[in-house]
Formats: sequence, structure tokens, C-alpha cells
Amino acid sequence: MNQMNSPLIRIGVFYDGNYFLKISDYYYFQHERKARISLEGLHEYIRHQVAEEEDVDVRLSQITDSHFFRGRLSATEARDKDRLFHDRLLDDILMNLGIATHYMPLKTRDGRLQEKGIDVWLALEALELALHKSFDVIVLIAGDSDYVPLIKKLNTIGTRVMLLNWDFKYVDFKGENRVTRASQQLLEHVTYPVAMHDVIDNGLASSDELIESLFVNQPEPVAFPSVKPVRPTGPTAAGPVGTVGISTIKNLKNGFGFVVMPPNNLFFSYADMAEGDFNDLREGDWVEFTVGRNHRDEDCARNVRKVQPPQDPDGDEYEEHEHESASSDLI
Repeated sequence: MNQMNSPLIRIGVFYDGNYFLKISDYYYFQHERKARISLEGLHEYIRHQVAEEEDVDVRLSQITDSHFFRGRLSATEARDKDRLFHDRLLDDILMNLGIATHYMPLKTRDGRLQEKGIDVWLALEALELALHKSFDVIVLIAGDSDYVPLIKKLNTIGTRVMLLNWDFKYVDFKGENRVTRASQQLLEHVTYPVAMHDVIDNGLASSDELIESLFVNQPEPVAFPSVKPVRPTGPTAAGPVGTVGISTIKNLKNGFGFVVMPPNNLFFSYADMAEGDFNDLREGDWVEFTVGRNHRDEDCARNVRKVQPPQDPDGDEYEEHEHESASSDLI
């Protein structure tokens, strides 16, 4: 094929948002890389991979449309769960990269919030846009067998399908086994299956720049100023909601941890960080936090940020054992 005379390869990228965020969380909390997936870097990788598969110059391999589908909490629920900031942060990233967002409200079933209808919506949009915009290749970032009918339809109209898929397993903070694996049916029907777990591990081992760029660069550590410790007071050790406290961290694991606050230590997650990177925390670090309530109406720590160890009246640092509790080993 004469590359320079080849027509432009038009690429449409479609994200199952929940699947993508699960992948990003894995690399941030479980994988040795300890970094989130960069959407910008992922799109650059897609362009190069499609160019290789289609045997064209990478300049002729262009993403002309990209779409992100996900279930989302209502404004009231997000406020109650302190999720508004994090959802807006994701929206900003998607908007700045020109990725169209498609959200559906999460539904409560059997007492749990569940995502329903996203796969159908993604499939309908992908097929319609493939027909109207004449995509040469659709890149699907998903793993569910529910997308098999979409792939079969795309095959009938001559649109090639690339599937970025991951296969990994780990033990979560509750000690439960978690497995992410693409449906075998998906792998059998797509034109270009790409095993991203192998691509990433092999690329990192060889310091491949394209693979390195798949991850968000980690910011430099922030030097936090010393703060005057505020000792919580109230009917419980943690104090009422809104109380500002300072204590040490215990049991960091898989994106979750506890702030020492006897008799019941306060749970927090990476989403509760007000400043800094969760992965920079270590057990025994001092943090400032605000007492909040979780969806089970239990005390928890919000707005967590690392601070300098407080000083006692004699000018010495407090020892960590002052805050230890027999009930602290909860994970």
C-alpha cells in the first residue's frame, strides 16, 4: 500500500466509562506503576496502533470522534457522598480533550446503586455514528459480552473494530478476589484485539516512550505547612460532623485507610483527599481531616491532607502510640 496516497483512516473511540475507570484504578492502586491512565496518552497510543494494523503512516490515522458513557449519581446523592468535585474533575478532563460525555442516572436496586442501559446506549450511538460519519475503525474500550451484537453489526457494514482489553486479578482491601477479563466472545468477533495488560507491562519493561505516556505524570510532592492541631471534642472521640481533627494513619491498603480516632477509627479513601496524592501517604503519617458521615450513616474522615507532626507543649513531636487503639486493626 502506498501510504502517502492512502485515504485518511477515521477512528471513533467509545469508552465504557465504568470499565475504563476500573482499569485506571487498578494501575493507580494495585499495579507497581502507581499512576492513572492518561486519556491523552491513550489516544496517541490508539493512533499508532491503528496505523500499524491498517498499514498507514500515523499521520493518516486520526481520531475524529470520541465518546465516554457512564452512569452518574444525582446532584443530591453526589453531594451526600462528596462526589461532586470528583465528577466535575473527570468532566473537565474529558471536555478539555474533546471527548463527548453521555451520562445516565444510576438506579437503586436491592439497596444498591446500579448502572443500567449504558451498554445499549453506547451500542446505538456507535452504530449510528459509524453509519453517518463513515468510521474506518471503531476502538472499543470495554469488556462486556453485551457489546457482541454491536461488533457483529459493525462487521456487516465494513467498519473494523479494535478492542482494547485487560486481563488482571488482585485481592481488594476486604480480602476479596477481583478479576477483570474481557469476554471471549468479544475477542473472537473484533478485527484487532489488543491485550493491553501485556502491551503495558512489556512496554514499561523496555521503557517504551509511547507506553510511558499512557500514564499521568505524578506531581512533585507538596510541602505542607505546619498547622496547629485541633483536638476533636464532643459526644464521641471524633466529635460532631464538621469537626476538624488531626491524627495518624493506619492500615493503608488498595486506596483505602483509617485515621486513628478511638474508639472507632475513621475510614477514608483516595476520593476523600483534599490535597496531595493518596499513594504518597504512609502508615503513621499525620493528617488533618474533617469528620463526615458515609452512606451507612457512620463517622468517616473527609478532606484528608498530610500535615507536619504537631508539637506538644514541651516542643517535642507527639508519639504515634498516644493515638493507638485496640479497635484500630479493622482491615
